[in-house]
Amino acid sequence: MRQLNIGTDAYIITNSSLQALFNKNINKSLIKSGLTFYYKLVPDSEKSKSFSVAVRILTDLSAYGRNKRLFILALGGGVIGDLAGFVASIYRRGIPYVQIPTSLLAQVDSSIGGKTAVDLSRGKNLVGSFYQPKLVLSDVGLLRTLPLRQLKSALAEVIKYAVIADRELFIFLENNLSGILAGDKTCLEYIVARCAGIKAGIVSRDEKDKKGIRVILNFGHTLGHAIEAAGNFKVYNHGEAVGLGMLAACGISRRMSLLNENSCQRIEDLIKRAGIPMRIKGLDTKKIIAAQYHDKKFYGAVNKFVLLKGIGRSVVMNNVPLEIIKEVLRERV
Repeated sequence: MRQLNIGTDAYIITNSSLQALFNKNINKSLIKSGLTFYYKLVPDSEKSKSFSVAVRILTDLSAYGRNKRLFILALGGGVIGDLAGFVASIYRRGIPYVQIPTSLLAQVDSSIGGKTAVDLSRGKNLVGSFYQPKLVLSDVGLLRTLPLRQLKSALAEVIKYAVIADRELFIFLENNLSGILAGDKTCLEYIVARCAGIKAGIVSRDEKDKKGIRVILNFGHTLGHAIEAAGNFKVYNHGEAVGLGMLAACGISRRMSLLNENSCQRIEDLIKRAGIPMRIKGLDTKKIIAAQYHDKKFYGAVNKFVLLKGIGRSVVMNNVPLEIIKEVLRERV
């Protein structure tokens, strides 16, 4: 951070648990580099991605930042990364920020690409901006304290990258899943580097999501976001909801004669082995259908789904028949 010359005063957005785990090493490193720092703690939940929390941080920044060369350091998972990036993008019309993702989900996906956002009651990520971090520092050593549920749910995004763009990665996951779940460093470094490389390559060709290239990253997210919203972001976490969304997208792909039965079964088997939920429990399918119409990928009544033509081969389809969507959801209830 010092070499990047992005500022001298780090405003660290994190939660109390992560501060307790990592503050000694971070404080020591920042002091050694001649940087000042200040911690801003936010709740450890999706509720932190809200206007109310963002406004509190902006107000605090304005008080702390007088006569300082500020930069924001996002120490946390996807929620903190999204929130910190959004705040950085609008405070003083943009100040530098750095991502230090502490979850596998953030390391393989959300910290890469420059999308920042907060949620509205109607849905996830409805207010945001494109704003690239100056640095993303992913260290799989930070994952040692990660709860098993979070590790499993993050594998949904890893599987996503494999099925939309990298058959080789898919085979690696099939053969090394037990090592990944056991926290094997070599396996984790491989999948983090591979997924980050895939996403960076896609984003570099379509940073602002205007060319129809970046949209393939939404595989599993259209219904995944709807499942999250239908459960008020309490029933399933992001990775679990995306996993269920991927299962539904595979079902749609199979019904539309895009994906053969064998490939569909291999994907389902991998998701099951990863420990990701296979059934939508405790949610009304009508609420899921209603929530999907607030997705950013919808225009009027026209839906847009990322589907599969094979493992490693994705396709974008508009106007998927509503009855097919209802069928695959009923299949998962």
